[in-house]
Amino acid sequence: MPSKGDFNRVTRRTRETQYQRTIELADAGVTASLGLMTNQVWRDDPKRLTFMLARYKFVAKMFAGMARVLEVGCGDAFATRLVAQTVGKLTATDFDPVFVNDAIERQDGQWPFDCKVHDILSGPFGKDHDGVYSLDVLEHIAREQESLFIGNVAESLRPDGVFIVGTPSLESQQYASAPSRAGHVNCKSEPELRLLTEQFFSRVFVFSMNDEVVHTGYYPMAHYLFAVCCGRKQVRKGRTIKHHST
Repeated sequence: MPSKGDFNRVTRRTRETQYQRTIELADAGVTASLGLMTNQVWRDDPKRLTFMLARYKFVAKMFAGMARVLEVGCGDAFATRLVAQTVGKLTATDFDPVFVNDAIERQDGQWPFDCKVHDILSGPFGKDHDGVYSLDVLEHIAREQESLFIGNVAESLRPDGVFIVGTPSLESQQYASAPSRAGHVNCKSEPELRLLTEQFFSRVFVFSMNDEVVHTGYYPMAHYLFAVCCGRKQVRKGRTIKHHST
């Protein structure tokens, strides 16, 4: 005689058959949990989750087909799966082992990626990535260390690699929450972001973003900025030298 729980699992059927897979996955124990950071966002300000997912989708589209990709500052890596869906090998890094361990514990074998503890301020992470991206990290880097940050990212790339950096705009900070402002020590306007990244890359394409929408609108009205950086330069002894691929 089956138990009540067994009976419910056997007889539970969705009214439209295409949704029966939702029951099959649940009954098989295949469920997903939010990461530590994402859980807090979903609890305190749910709409922010849509913004985060849209930012990762932009990277996933830009990097689609790349063989080796690196994320710098992955946090709990909840949205990293969007990028993993479109690229070959993906390595996600963060300087905080609390969040890296959380990401590792929630790994799903269907969407594998490496997750490692690494502080990009301590040095590059390899030198052979086709693409590197870093979302919502630059604003947490002290201004006196921002060149070290971008320089170590650039050195983690192949000479023909692409770097995407996403950061809240300086203009948006008057609308930011108190916890956000406490951690945002280095937000930038579009000219400042361009000036910084052009020290290390020959071509920088800056996009505006408002809520979930990436566009080419008026930068001072953007709440978020993306810089797509190409043509890595080599920096030696205070001089910047264009690094040509062979």
